[in-house]
Amino acid sequence: MSTDRYQLSAGVMSIKAAAAFSGRYSRDMHAITIREPGGPETLEWTEVPDPVPAKGEVLIDVAASAVNRADLLQRRGLYPPPEGASDVLGLECSGTIAELGDGVEGWQVGDEVCALLAGGGYAQQVTVPAGQLLPVPGEVDLLAAAGLPEVACTVWSNVVMHAELDEGEVLLVHGGAGGIGTHAIQVGKALGATVAVTAGSAERLERCGQLGADIVINYREQDFVEELRAQTGGADVILDNMGAAYLGRNVDALATGGRLVVIGMQGGVKGELNLGKLLGKRASVAATGLRSRPVEEKAAIVAAVRERLWPLVEQGTVMPVVDQVVPMAEAGTAHRNLDEGGVFGKILLAAQS
Repeated sequence: MSTDRYQLSAGVMSIKAAAAFSGRYSRDMHAITIREPGGPETLEWTEVPDPVPAKGEVLIDVAASAVNRADLLQRRGLYPPPEGASDVLGLECSGTIAELGDGVEGWQVGDEVCALLAGGGYAQQVTVPAGQLLPVPGEVDLLAAAGLPEVACTVWSNVVMHAELDEGEVLLVHGGAGGIGTHAIQVGKALGATVAVTAGSAERLERCGQLGADIVINYREQDFVEELRAQTGGADVILDNMGAAYLGRNVDALATGGRLVVIGMQGGVKGELNLGKLLGKRASVAATGLRSRPVEEKAAIVAAVRERLWPLVEQGTVMPVVDQVVPMAEAGTAHRNLDEGGVFGKILLAAQS
């Protein structure tokens, strides 16, 4: 497929180069492990036990994984994996099915897939419940597909399944230049919403506009509440990654009947909520997570994504936005790049055979 939609930075691998990358490491099962909680330098490419699929699971030969902010928190010791999940980083991957566990139906060895994971993606192989698999969409290559499952399931479960964004409504996305933000812009536009975003520079806002954002707000220079009220009267749905720091202003920015969904805590965990304002607007506030949900709930989300969102990806209406592709063994570099800012969309980690 064409890679025109990928934002590839200088000094990193192209999609095609990553696909051809092999031979620098042994063929034993390797994964990124955390030597000790800390900075990117604590990530190491080491040999680990081979994963074995349990009943209802499949084993995937990983082509690529993707870096999410939750990975950075886990690396620092602030976000332990759920009970029973792999302690290897990585909440999504793409690759080829290598083995089927007992009871798995509808999939075959050799199928190209991408998957929502509770952990384990920064590795040459990973096991995953079959209900969390998605086929690689026809308009997306195997490597790029690694950047879809986490953002697709996060945005769809929150913006559509929970907040029930409708055609003609206003969606405000904080962090519009990130992996979730760039995906949410496209989903919002595909559903017929007016999409507003916040970001921290004119360049990043311009690129959000190129993805379809109707209203772009520089949070360093503008008050997003005033800008949104002036241009739309308020947001029907807000997708927020900041948490406490934006809680009060997000409520102010809501329209009557608005729905605020908090999916991140980059701005802290404790804030003051004015219930009077919330009552007056007949509005709601929800905070949701994806990683710790039961397998059955994740499977239901994945099924909804496959049924309703995947056709939009097949059509090219919603596409992954990839900033960089880095060899998986150099995951520390990818973490450092995300920590330092300036990434637009996703960083992918290309696995080595």
